[in-house]
Amino acid sequence: EVPLVESGGGLVPAGGSLRLSCAASGITFDGYFIGWFRQAPGKEREAVSCISFSAGTTYYEDSMKGRFTISSDHAKNTVYLQMNGLKPEDTAVYYCAAGTDASWGWNLERLYDYWGQGTQVTVSS
Repeated sequence: EVPLVESGGGLVPAGGSLRLSCAASGITFDGYFIGWFRQAPGKEREAVSCISFSAGTTYYEDSMKGRFTISSDHAKNTVYLQMNGLKPEDTAVYYCAAGTDASWGWNLERLYDYWGQGTQVTVSS
């Protein structure tokens, strides 16, 4: 059973925008850290951003700061990743993940308990 579902991926030209969504089925995000990771072809998966769903604290990899914005909607139990100014090197499968204690290492995959199946983002040059 996969309790997280990502959506919103697609094909966009360089400079375009996409908003990814991460919704939960079976768990509520209260008390969880929700992270976004991505994996490009032939590369290791890397951290993108994270939000403490209850506190609203946000974290970003330095290369994504200013272009990506993570947010949450408590009523919808959903986390979003707004991506602006997309570049071809942002092409990857984007995954969301949920963990209860990621505050000390939000970019560490092993701290996340649940993972979605990913959504493809392709940025054309």
